[in-house]
Amino acid sequence: MSLAPTHDQADSAAAKTRGITRRQALGAAVATGVGVGVVRLLGGSMQHIAAPRTGTTTDWISPLKTESARVMHLLRRTSFGHTPAQLDAALSDGFNKTIDRLIETAPAEPPTLAAANAPGGRFPIAQLQQWWIDHMFSTSTPFAERMTLFWHGHFTSDYRKAADDTFMYWQNLTWRRMAMTDLRSMLLQVTVDPAMLRYLDLATSTGQSPNENYSRELMELFTMGAGNYTESDVREGAKALAGWQVPQPDATATVVVDAKNNVTRKLPVYSGQKSGVFNPRRAYKGSVTFLGKTGQLDTQGVIDRILAQPTTAPLIANKVAQSFVTARPSPAYVKNLGDTFRRSKYDMKTLMRAIFTGPEFVADQSYRSLVKSPTEFMVHAGRALGVSSFSKLVAGHGSGMGQTLFDPPDVNGWPNNEAWISSNTVVERVNFVTAALGQVKSSLPPASDAIHRHLDGVLSPQTASLLNQAADDRARWFIALASPEFQLK
Repeated sequence: MSLAPTHDQADSAAAKTRGITRRQALGAAVATGVGVGVVRLLGGSMQHIAAPRTGTTTDWISPLKTESARVMHLLRRTSFGHTPAQLDAALSDGFNKTIDRLIETAPAEPPTLAAANAPGGRFPIAQLQQWWIDHMFSTSTPFAERMTLFWHGHFTSDYRKAADDTFMYWQNLTWRRMAMTDLRSMLLQVTVDPAMLRYLDLATSTGQSPNENYSRELMELFTMGAGNYTESDVREGAKALAGWQVPQPDATATVVVDAKNNVTRKLPVYSGQKSGVFNPRRAYKGSVTFLGKTGQLDTQGVIDRILAQPTTAPLIANKVAQSFVTARPSPAYVKNLGDTFRRSKYDMKTLMRAIFTGPEFVADQSYRSLVKSPTEFMVHAGRALGVSSFSKLVAGHGSGMGQTLFDPPDVNGWPNNEAWISSNTVVERVNFVTAALGQVKSSLPPASDAIHRHLDGVLSPQTASLLNQAADDRARWFIALASPEFQLK
């Protein structure tokens, strides 16, 4: 077991200028939850295990100068952790070849969701959540699922406003297929996605009565950022985008919606995935002035004007960097990434390759600098334990940690990094570890796997001490999965 020193020089220096560090906050929060859990599991002393700890005692030295550590670092950030076979293949290939494989391998299509044929998309959202989680566990291309989750949080929609879970299912298929293409084609697909048409009200927008919701969020959240457009641009963009409708169904079915009162409704039935339909009669016929250009403008013209703005590439680059590299990317780093992205004509493969091959990705300060989202944490835990039937458990615990798939909190999507951690969500993370281990009735993988294959053998003295006191491998797995080290990536 390779133990970290008691403090990290960079974090200590940063703490003097910005207060408590991320590691200190996370360590302090998780310490209580881990302490309570270990007491219950081992019957130890609450006072001994949950003694007050300072933030610096959860720090460690980065091992990223070694090839194997870089490979595991890459998999944690791109693949919801890894299975033993995936790790062995990546270690054999090496860091650079693994990057190539992740980026160039086409996404594996998930199995068809039979429930999606339900009239009106009326089936329990839990079925859709579990379908996706099952695919996260079983897929041969986990990076595709990581990118699908990223875009789900960026191009936000939720099942409540969409009011059709079939539309949300289609959206998931679309986000996966478009995830590593180019931003222009992505924005065209996002705009006509049926769930998005409903979520941001573009389906109700007409030339005579344009709805501004999609026009605003397309610029503010999806591409350019606040302050880089005017209210006139929002109004004019809404006119140019008007005319889209949700697709017509292939048939209708009469469904009982209130059995007690024998109330029925005719609901749409679709035989397969469809995009939104443009109705010229509902479109705006006149000229608009949008982002400095005057004339007749259609949806493609709106998107092309947005892509011509200098703020679009940096916004996407910054958000990708925050999700995959560092919570606080420097302006110079974002500018370089944005310049690369724009020169490539907004090619996502080019951007992701620049992210993973840049020195910032494997810099010492990048190691364990991000907090796993609830989905990443739970899927990685399941992969580490060698289970594949965790979807119901993962879906059930997500809301307590702040992440319910297909139901982001608002149009801004989910928060990131430190925002995932609070006293309540930490308790829920520890409770999940307890429940997960409770579902593993067979023998567990060796606890050394948890330490060396999932934590790089780099532990804080507190975690190492708890592991040394553990009675058996089940206790060691609990400590490892509930530790601050495992919550980070």
